[in-house]
Amino acid sequence: MAAAEKLSRGGVEEAEEEEDPGALKPGAAPFGNFPHYSRFHPPEQRLHLLPPELLRQLFPPEGPERRPILGLDVGCNSGDLSVALYKHFLSPHDGETSGASRELRLLCCDIDPVLVERAEKDCPFPDALTFITLDIMDRENRKVPLSSFLSQFRRSIFDIVFCMSVTMWIHLNHGDCGLREFLAHISSLCNYLLVEPQPWKCYRAAARRLRKLGLHNFDHFRSLAIRGDMASQIVRILTQDHGMELACCFGNTSWDRSLLLFRAKHAHETQAVPESSTKETRTNLRF
Repeated sequence: MAAAEKLSRGGVEEAEEEEDPGALKPGAAPFGNFPHYSRFHPPEQRLHLLPPELLRQLFPPEGPERRPILGLDVGCNSGDLSVALYKHFLSPHDGETSGASRELRLLCCDIDPVLVERAEKDCPFPDALTFITLDIMDRENRKVPLSSFLSQFRRSIFDIVFCMSVTMWIHLNHGDCGLREFLAHISSLCNYLLVEPQPWKCYRAAARRLRKLGLHNFDHFRSLAIRGDMASQIVRILTQDHGMELACCFGNTSWDRSLLLFRAKHAHETQAVPESSTKETRTNLRF
């Protein structure tokens, strides 16, 4: 079966295995560190949902310094989406040079050193994007690199954190407690948080791939109590437990994942979030 046909049936990682026989087998990427992920979940499918002026509206320039917007991309893989986000938000749109008012600096981290090395090598904006190998769940070793980056700009938190299709891998590898701890940590790091949660069907598919390869199942899969409508579960955790509010739902990607923007209640609300949050999509989130 052709890779494109498999993709239409949701077999993203299976399609990748057939497309590149020398690539890591899906079961051998237990943290979602697929080497050619962007071939099957292209950045454009996410970016067309996000208004190019989003960061300019969330963070209008203040004073003569015009300090940079600081972002953290968690689980950046080989950097394709990180670069695409940078270009999307700071490239000219409709005759306007969006980058003229604010500079964007991104710290991009991933657990896989091979993917990080590839991201560094291929990055066209090395002055603006910094790639590091980091296990975001490693409490002992995560503080220094994050604080070191922020201290360069005399800041204590990021303006925005991007968490794109990462929550499932945290959940499968660290259980319910790990997911809650992860959401608590990243929400404490920022004023705004953009999350793309994987739906529950992706959990079942990931577990099925392991069984197909004759490998052990994820340790926590069968014991997870947080399950079902994962977008709503994550909204509930962030809003009820961690001082965030759902600012906007930008709709769903072609692979049926919501893009959810959260705002920390302590954040200064300078301007309304763009009206790209379709009411239909928002009402699909069941609490």
